[in-house]
Amino acid sequence: MANNFDFLVGTWDVANRKLLKRGVGCEDWEDIQATTVVRSFFAGAGNFDEITFESYSGATVRLYDAKTDLWSLHWIDGRVGMDPIPCVGRFGDDGVGWFYADDTWEGRPIRVRFIWSAITPTSCRWEQAFSYDGEQTWETNWIMDFTRTG
Repeated sequence: MANNFDFLVGTWDVANRKLLKRGVGCEDWEDIQATTVVRSFFAGAGNFDEITFESYSGATVRLYDAKTDLWSLHWIDGRVGMDPIPCVGRFGDDGVGWFYADDTWEGRPIRVRFIWSAITPTSCRWEQAFSYDGEQTWETNWIMDFTRTG
């Protein structure tokens, strides 16, 4: 649905938990604070956020395709530019969004999964996970907990 990401429009504090090393069985996490501002365009069929971390910033462009009923999520890292491979998916009847892409990490082929969940008017959660074995197992490597600030 074209307005699935309307919940995200606004200003947020973002508590990040990021796995220190991916794909090696690491269980050590770092906590990083950030802020983000999300704006809607195309009457809700698109949105853009800029997220500011302590040492860099990034952005995401989200676009809805009415023909396929799919969203594409495009990450832009302020240090290296746009990731050419978007995660693509949709929200289910339960309100949880599932998005996937085939990519590589440090030369290894991976399946990427984003999950948007726990959505309320004042909070939500985003999780990123990689599968190195064709979706048999997943390693969650980044969690963002959003709290609305304005």
